Amino acid sequence: MIRAATSLILLLLTAPIGDEAVEVKDFGTVDLGAYECRDIRRSTVIQRVCYDPAQRALLVGLGGHYVRHCGVSATVFEAFSTARSMGQFYARNIAEATPGDRFACQTRRGDRRPQT
Repeated sequence: MIRAATSLILLLLTAPIGDEAVEVKDFGTVDLGAYECRDIRRSTVIQRVCYDPAQRALLVGLGGHYVRHCGVSATVFEAFSTARSMGQFYARNIAEATPGDRFACQTRRGDRRPQT
């Protein structure tokens, strides 16, 4: 029994740690290696946000899935992160931003779709 427990502990300690990846609605798998992710506990709508400032890409975890938004400035991300109601800020300023889908991304198939 001790030998099995020791083997399990050694296996866990030597296992390679890879980057996390998530499945994104209308896009596919995204590696979170370049993203700064924050688990959100103060919102009933938003569970997690991940932001890549170099690509200006925002992933929003809500309702058990992730939605991707592109062209999100660091200023908008910071306002979103510190908003009194993240859910309301998201709905008004990101998810349904402006006509023309201001934060819509290219999908893997190359078409533009609203990412709501």
